[in-house]
Amino acid sequence: MVVPSWLERVTGFPLTVLATESRVVTLPPAMKSVPLSAYQETLGMIYFARMLDKIRLHAAGNLRDDFCENLGSGLDGRCVNFLRVDYTDLVNRTLQGGSDEEILLWCFTTGREPNEGDLFVWNQFLKKVGWQDGVSEILVRRKQESGLADRDEIMTMAEYFEYDEGRKPLKAAR
Repeated sequence: MVVPSWLERVTGFPLTVLATESRVVTLPPAMKSVPLSAYQETLGMIYFARMLDKIRLHAAGNLRDDFCENLGSGLDGRCVNFLRVDYTDLVNRTLQGGSDEEILLWCFTTGREPNEGDLFVWNQFLKKVGWQDGVSEILVRRKQESGLADRDEIMTMAEYFEYDEGRKPLKAAR
């Protein structure tokens, strides 16, 4: 089947055509994705769902390339350290399947179960990391690499993720 060029213009994708026994299916190519927001909560804990989403997207070959180099390090590393689990073990458990909640409960059993106070401290840390701390230089570099260096409203890594990954629209520069 010949794919009409207007269809590619409308979808914005070069299209691939697959023939099956009974029909022809037209599919857009696999698009690389960004992970969930760092603010997504799992059993009261932020960031965990983002880390699992990165693991799953990477395993499927769908994680945006610029995320692949730091898998298991950076905030992922801090998260598994907080939970006292090994990142490779977490990857293996995640790829076995299950909900984010089930996998976090596995972390609580395998590593440690934080109490309400621990989760409060973790969540506040994640919301503020990059703001006047040891990660500030990384935030400045990432903003420069993404063309966001002039965006003073981006003061933390979590906020950077929101803008860089398109969940928060950029307002006109002042």
